[in-house]
Amino acid sequence: MDNLFAVAAAILYSLAIATIVPGLLHQTGIRTKTVFISAAFALTFHVWLLSDLILNGSGQNLSILNVASLISFIISVVMSFAMLKTRLWFLLPVVYSFAAINLLAAAFLPSTFITHLEHDPKLLIHISLALFSYSTLTIGALYAIQLAWLDHKLKAKKALVMNPNLPPLMMVERQLFKIILIGTALLTGTLLTGFTFVHDMFAQGKAHKGILSLIAWVIYSILLWGHYQKGWRGRKVTWFAVAGATLLTLAYFGSRFVREIILT
Repeated sequence: MDNLFAVAAAILYSLAIATIVPGLLHQTGIRTKTVFISAAFALTFHVWLLSDLILNGSGQNLSILNVASLISFIISVVMSFAMLKTRLWFLLPVVYSFAAINLLAAAFLPSTFITHLEHDPKLLIHISLALFSYSTLTIGALYAIQLAWLDHKLKAKKALVMNPNLPPLMMVERQLFKIILIGTALLTGTLLTGFTFVHDMFAQGKAHKGILSLIAWVIYSILLWGHYQKGWRGRKVTWFAVAGATLLTLAYFGSRFVREIILT
């Protein structure tokens, strides 16, 4: 049944992508309602499967593939609702593609990393903040890449043939820094709860998570300071946002990818 849900969700994500891509390629209208309905059904199957994969009688299975699929779900939910208010057509195919791939991987390549968060609510708070901060800042990295691409199109004097399905550059920039600000606040909470609640945060084998997350926090703080105090824009913003997201990816998934995927 799990595999069936995974395949159904992947097909529905693919249908949403197939509705978007022709509009981007041929500058035609994109049916927002069709995309949203397809995504909504995909997300329903996605969360149903996640609940079955993560929640079981022996605890919570927070394997790397389950966590990656959960993060993809969070990002897809946020972006799907944001689609109703702003033009995210450039980003949604990427978001839905990763959601489908991560979901299929979690369903067909099962792995186990059992935790017992019901006995440690403080750790649950820390992990929840970590998931939402990473998801938010990953969305920020996607926005930064979109910003860089739009900026390139404008500088190449292609503004006159700019696809009407793409959002205005200045709007993307404003949204980007709102997302980075929220994500940095969540990351701050993640670090504070980690220092407070996770007693072995800098123990051998775990120290890299805290160190890399702290470096990412510094990068995002410098980016926000540079933008609001020095007026940073353009390529520099993209590099900072992508660098921060990359460090967080290494912090959250690096060692576990080696242990759970490569060494198994």
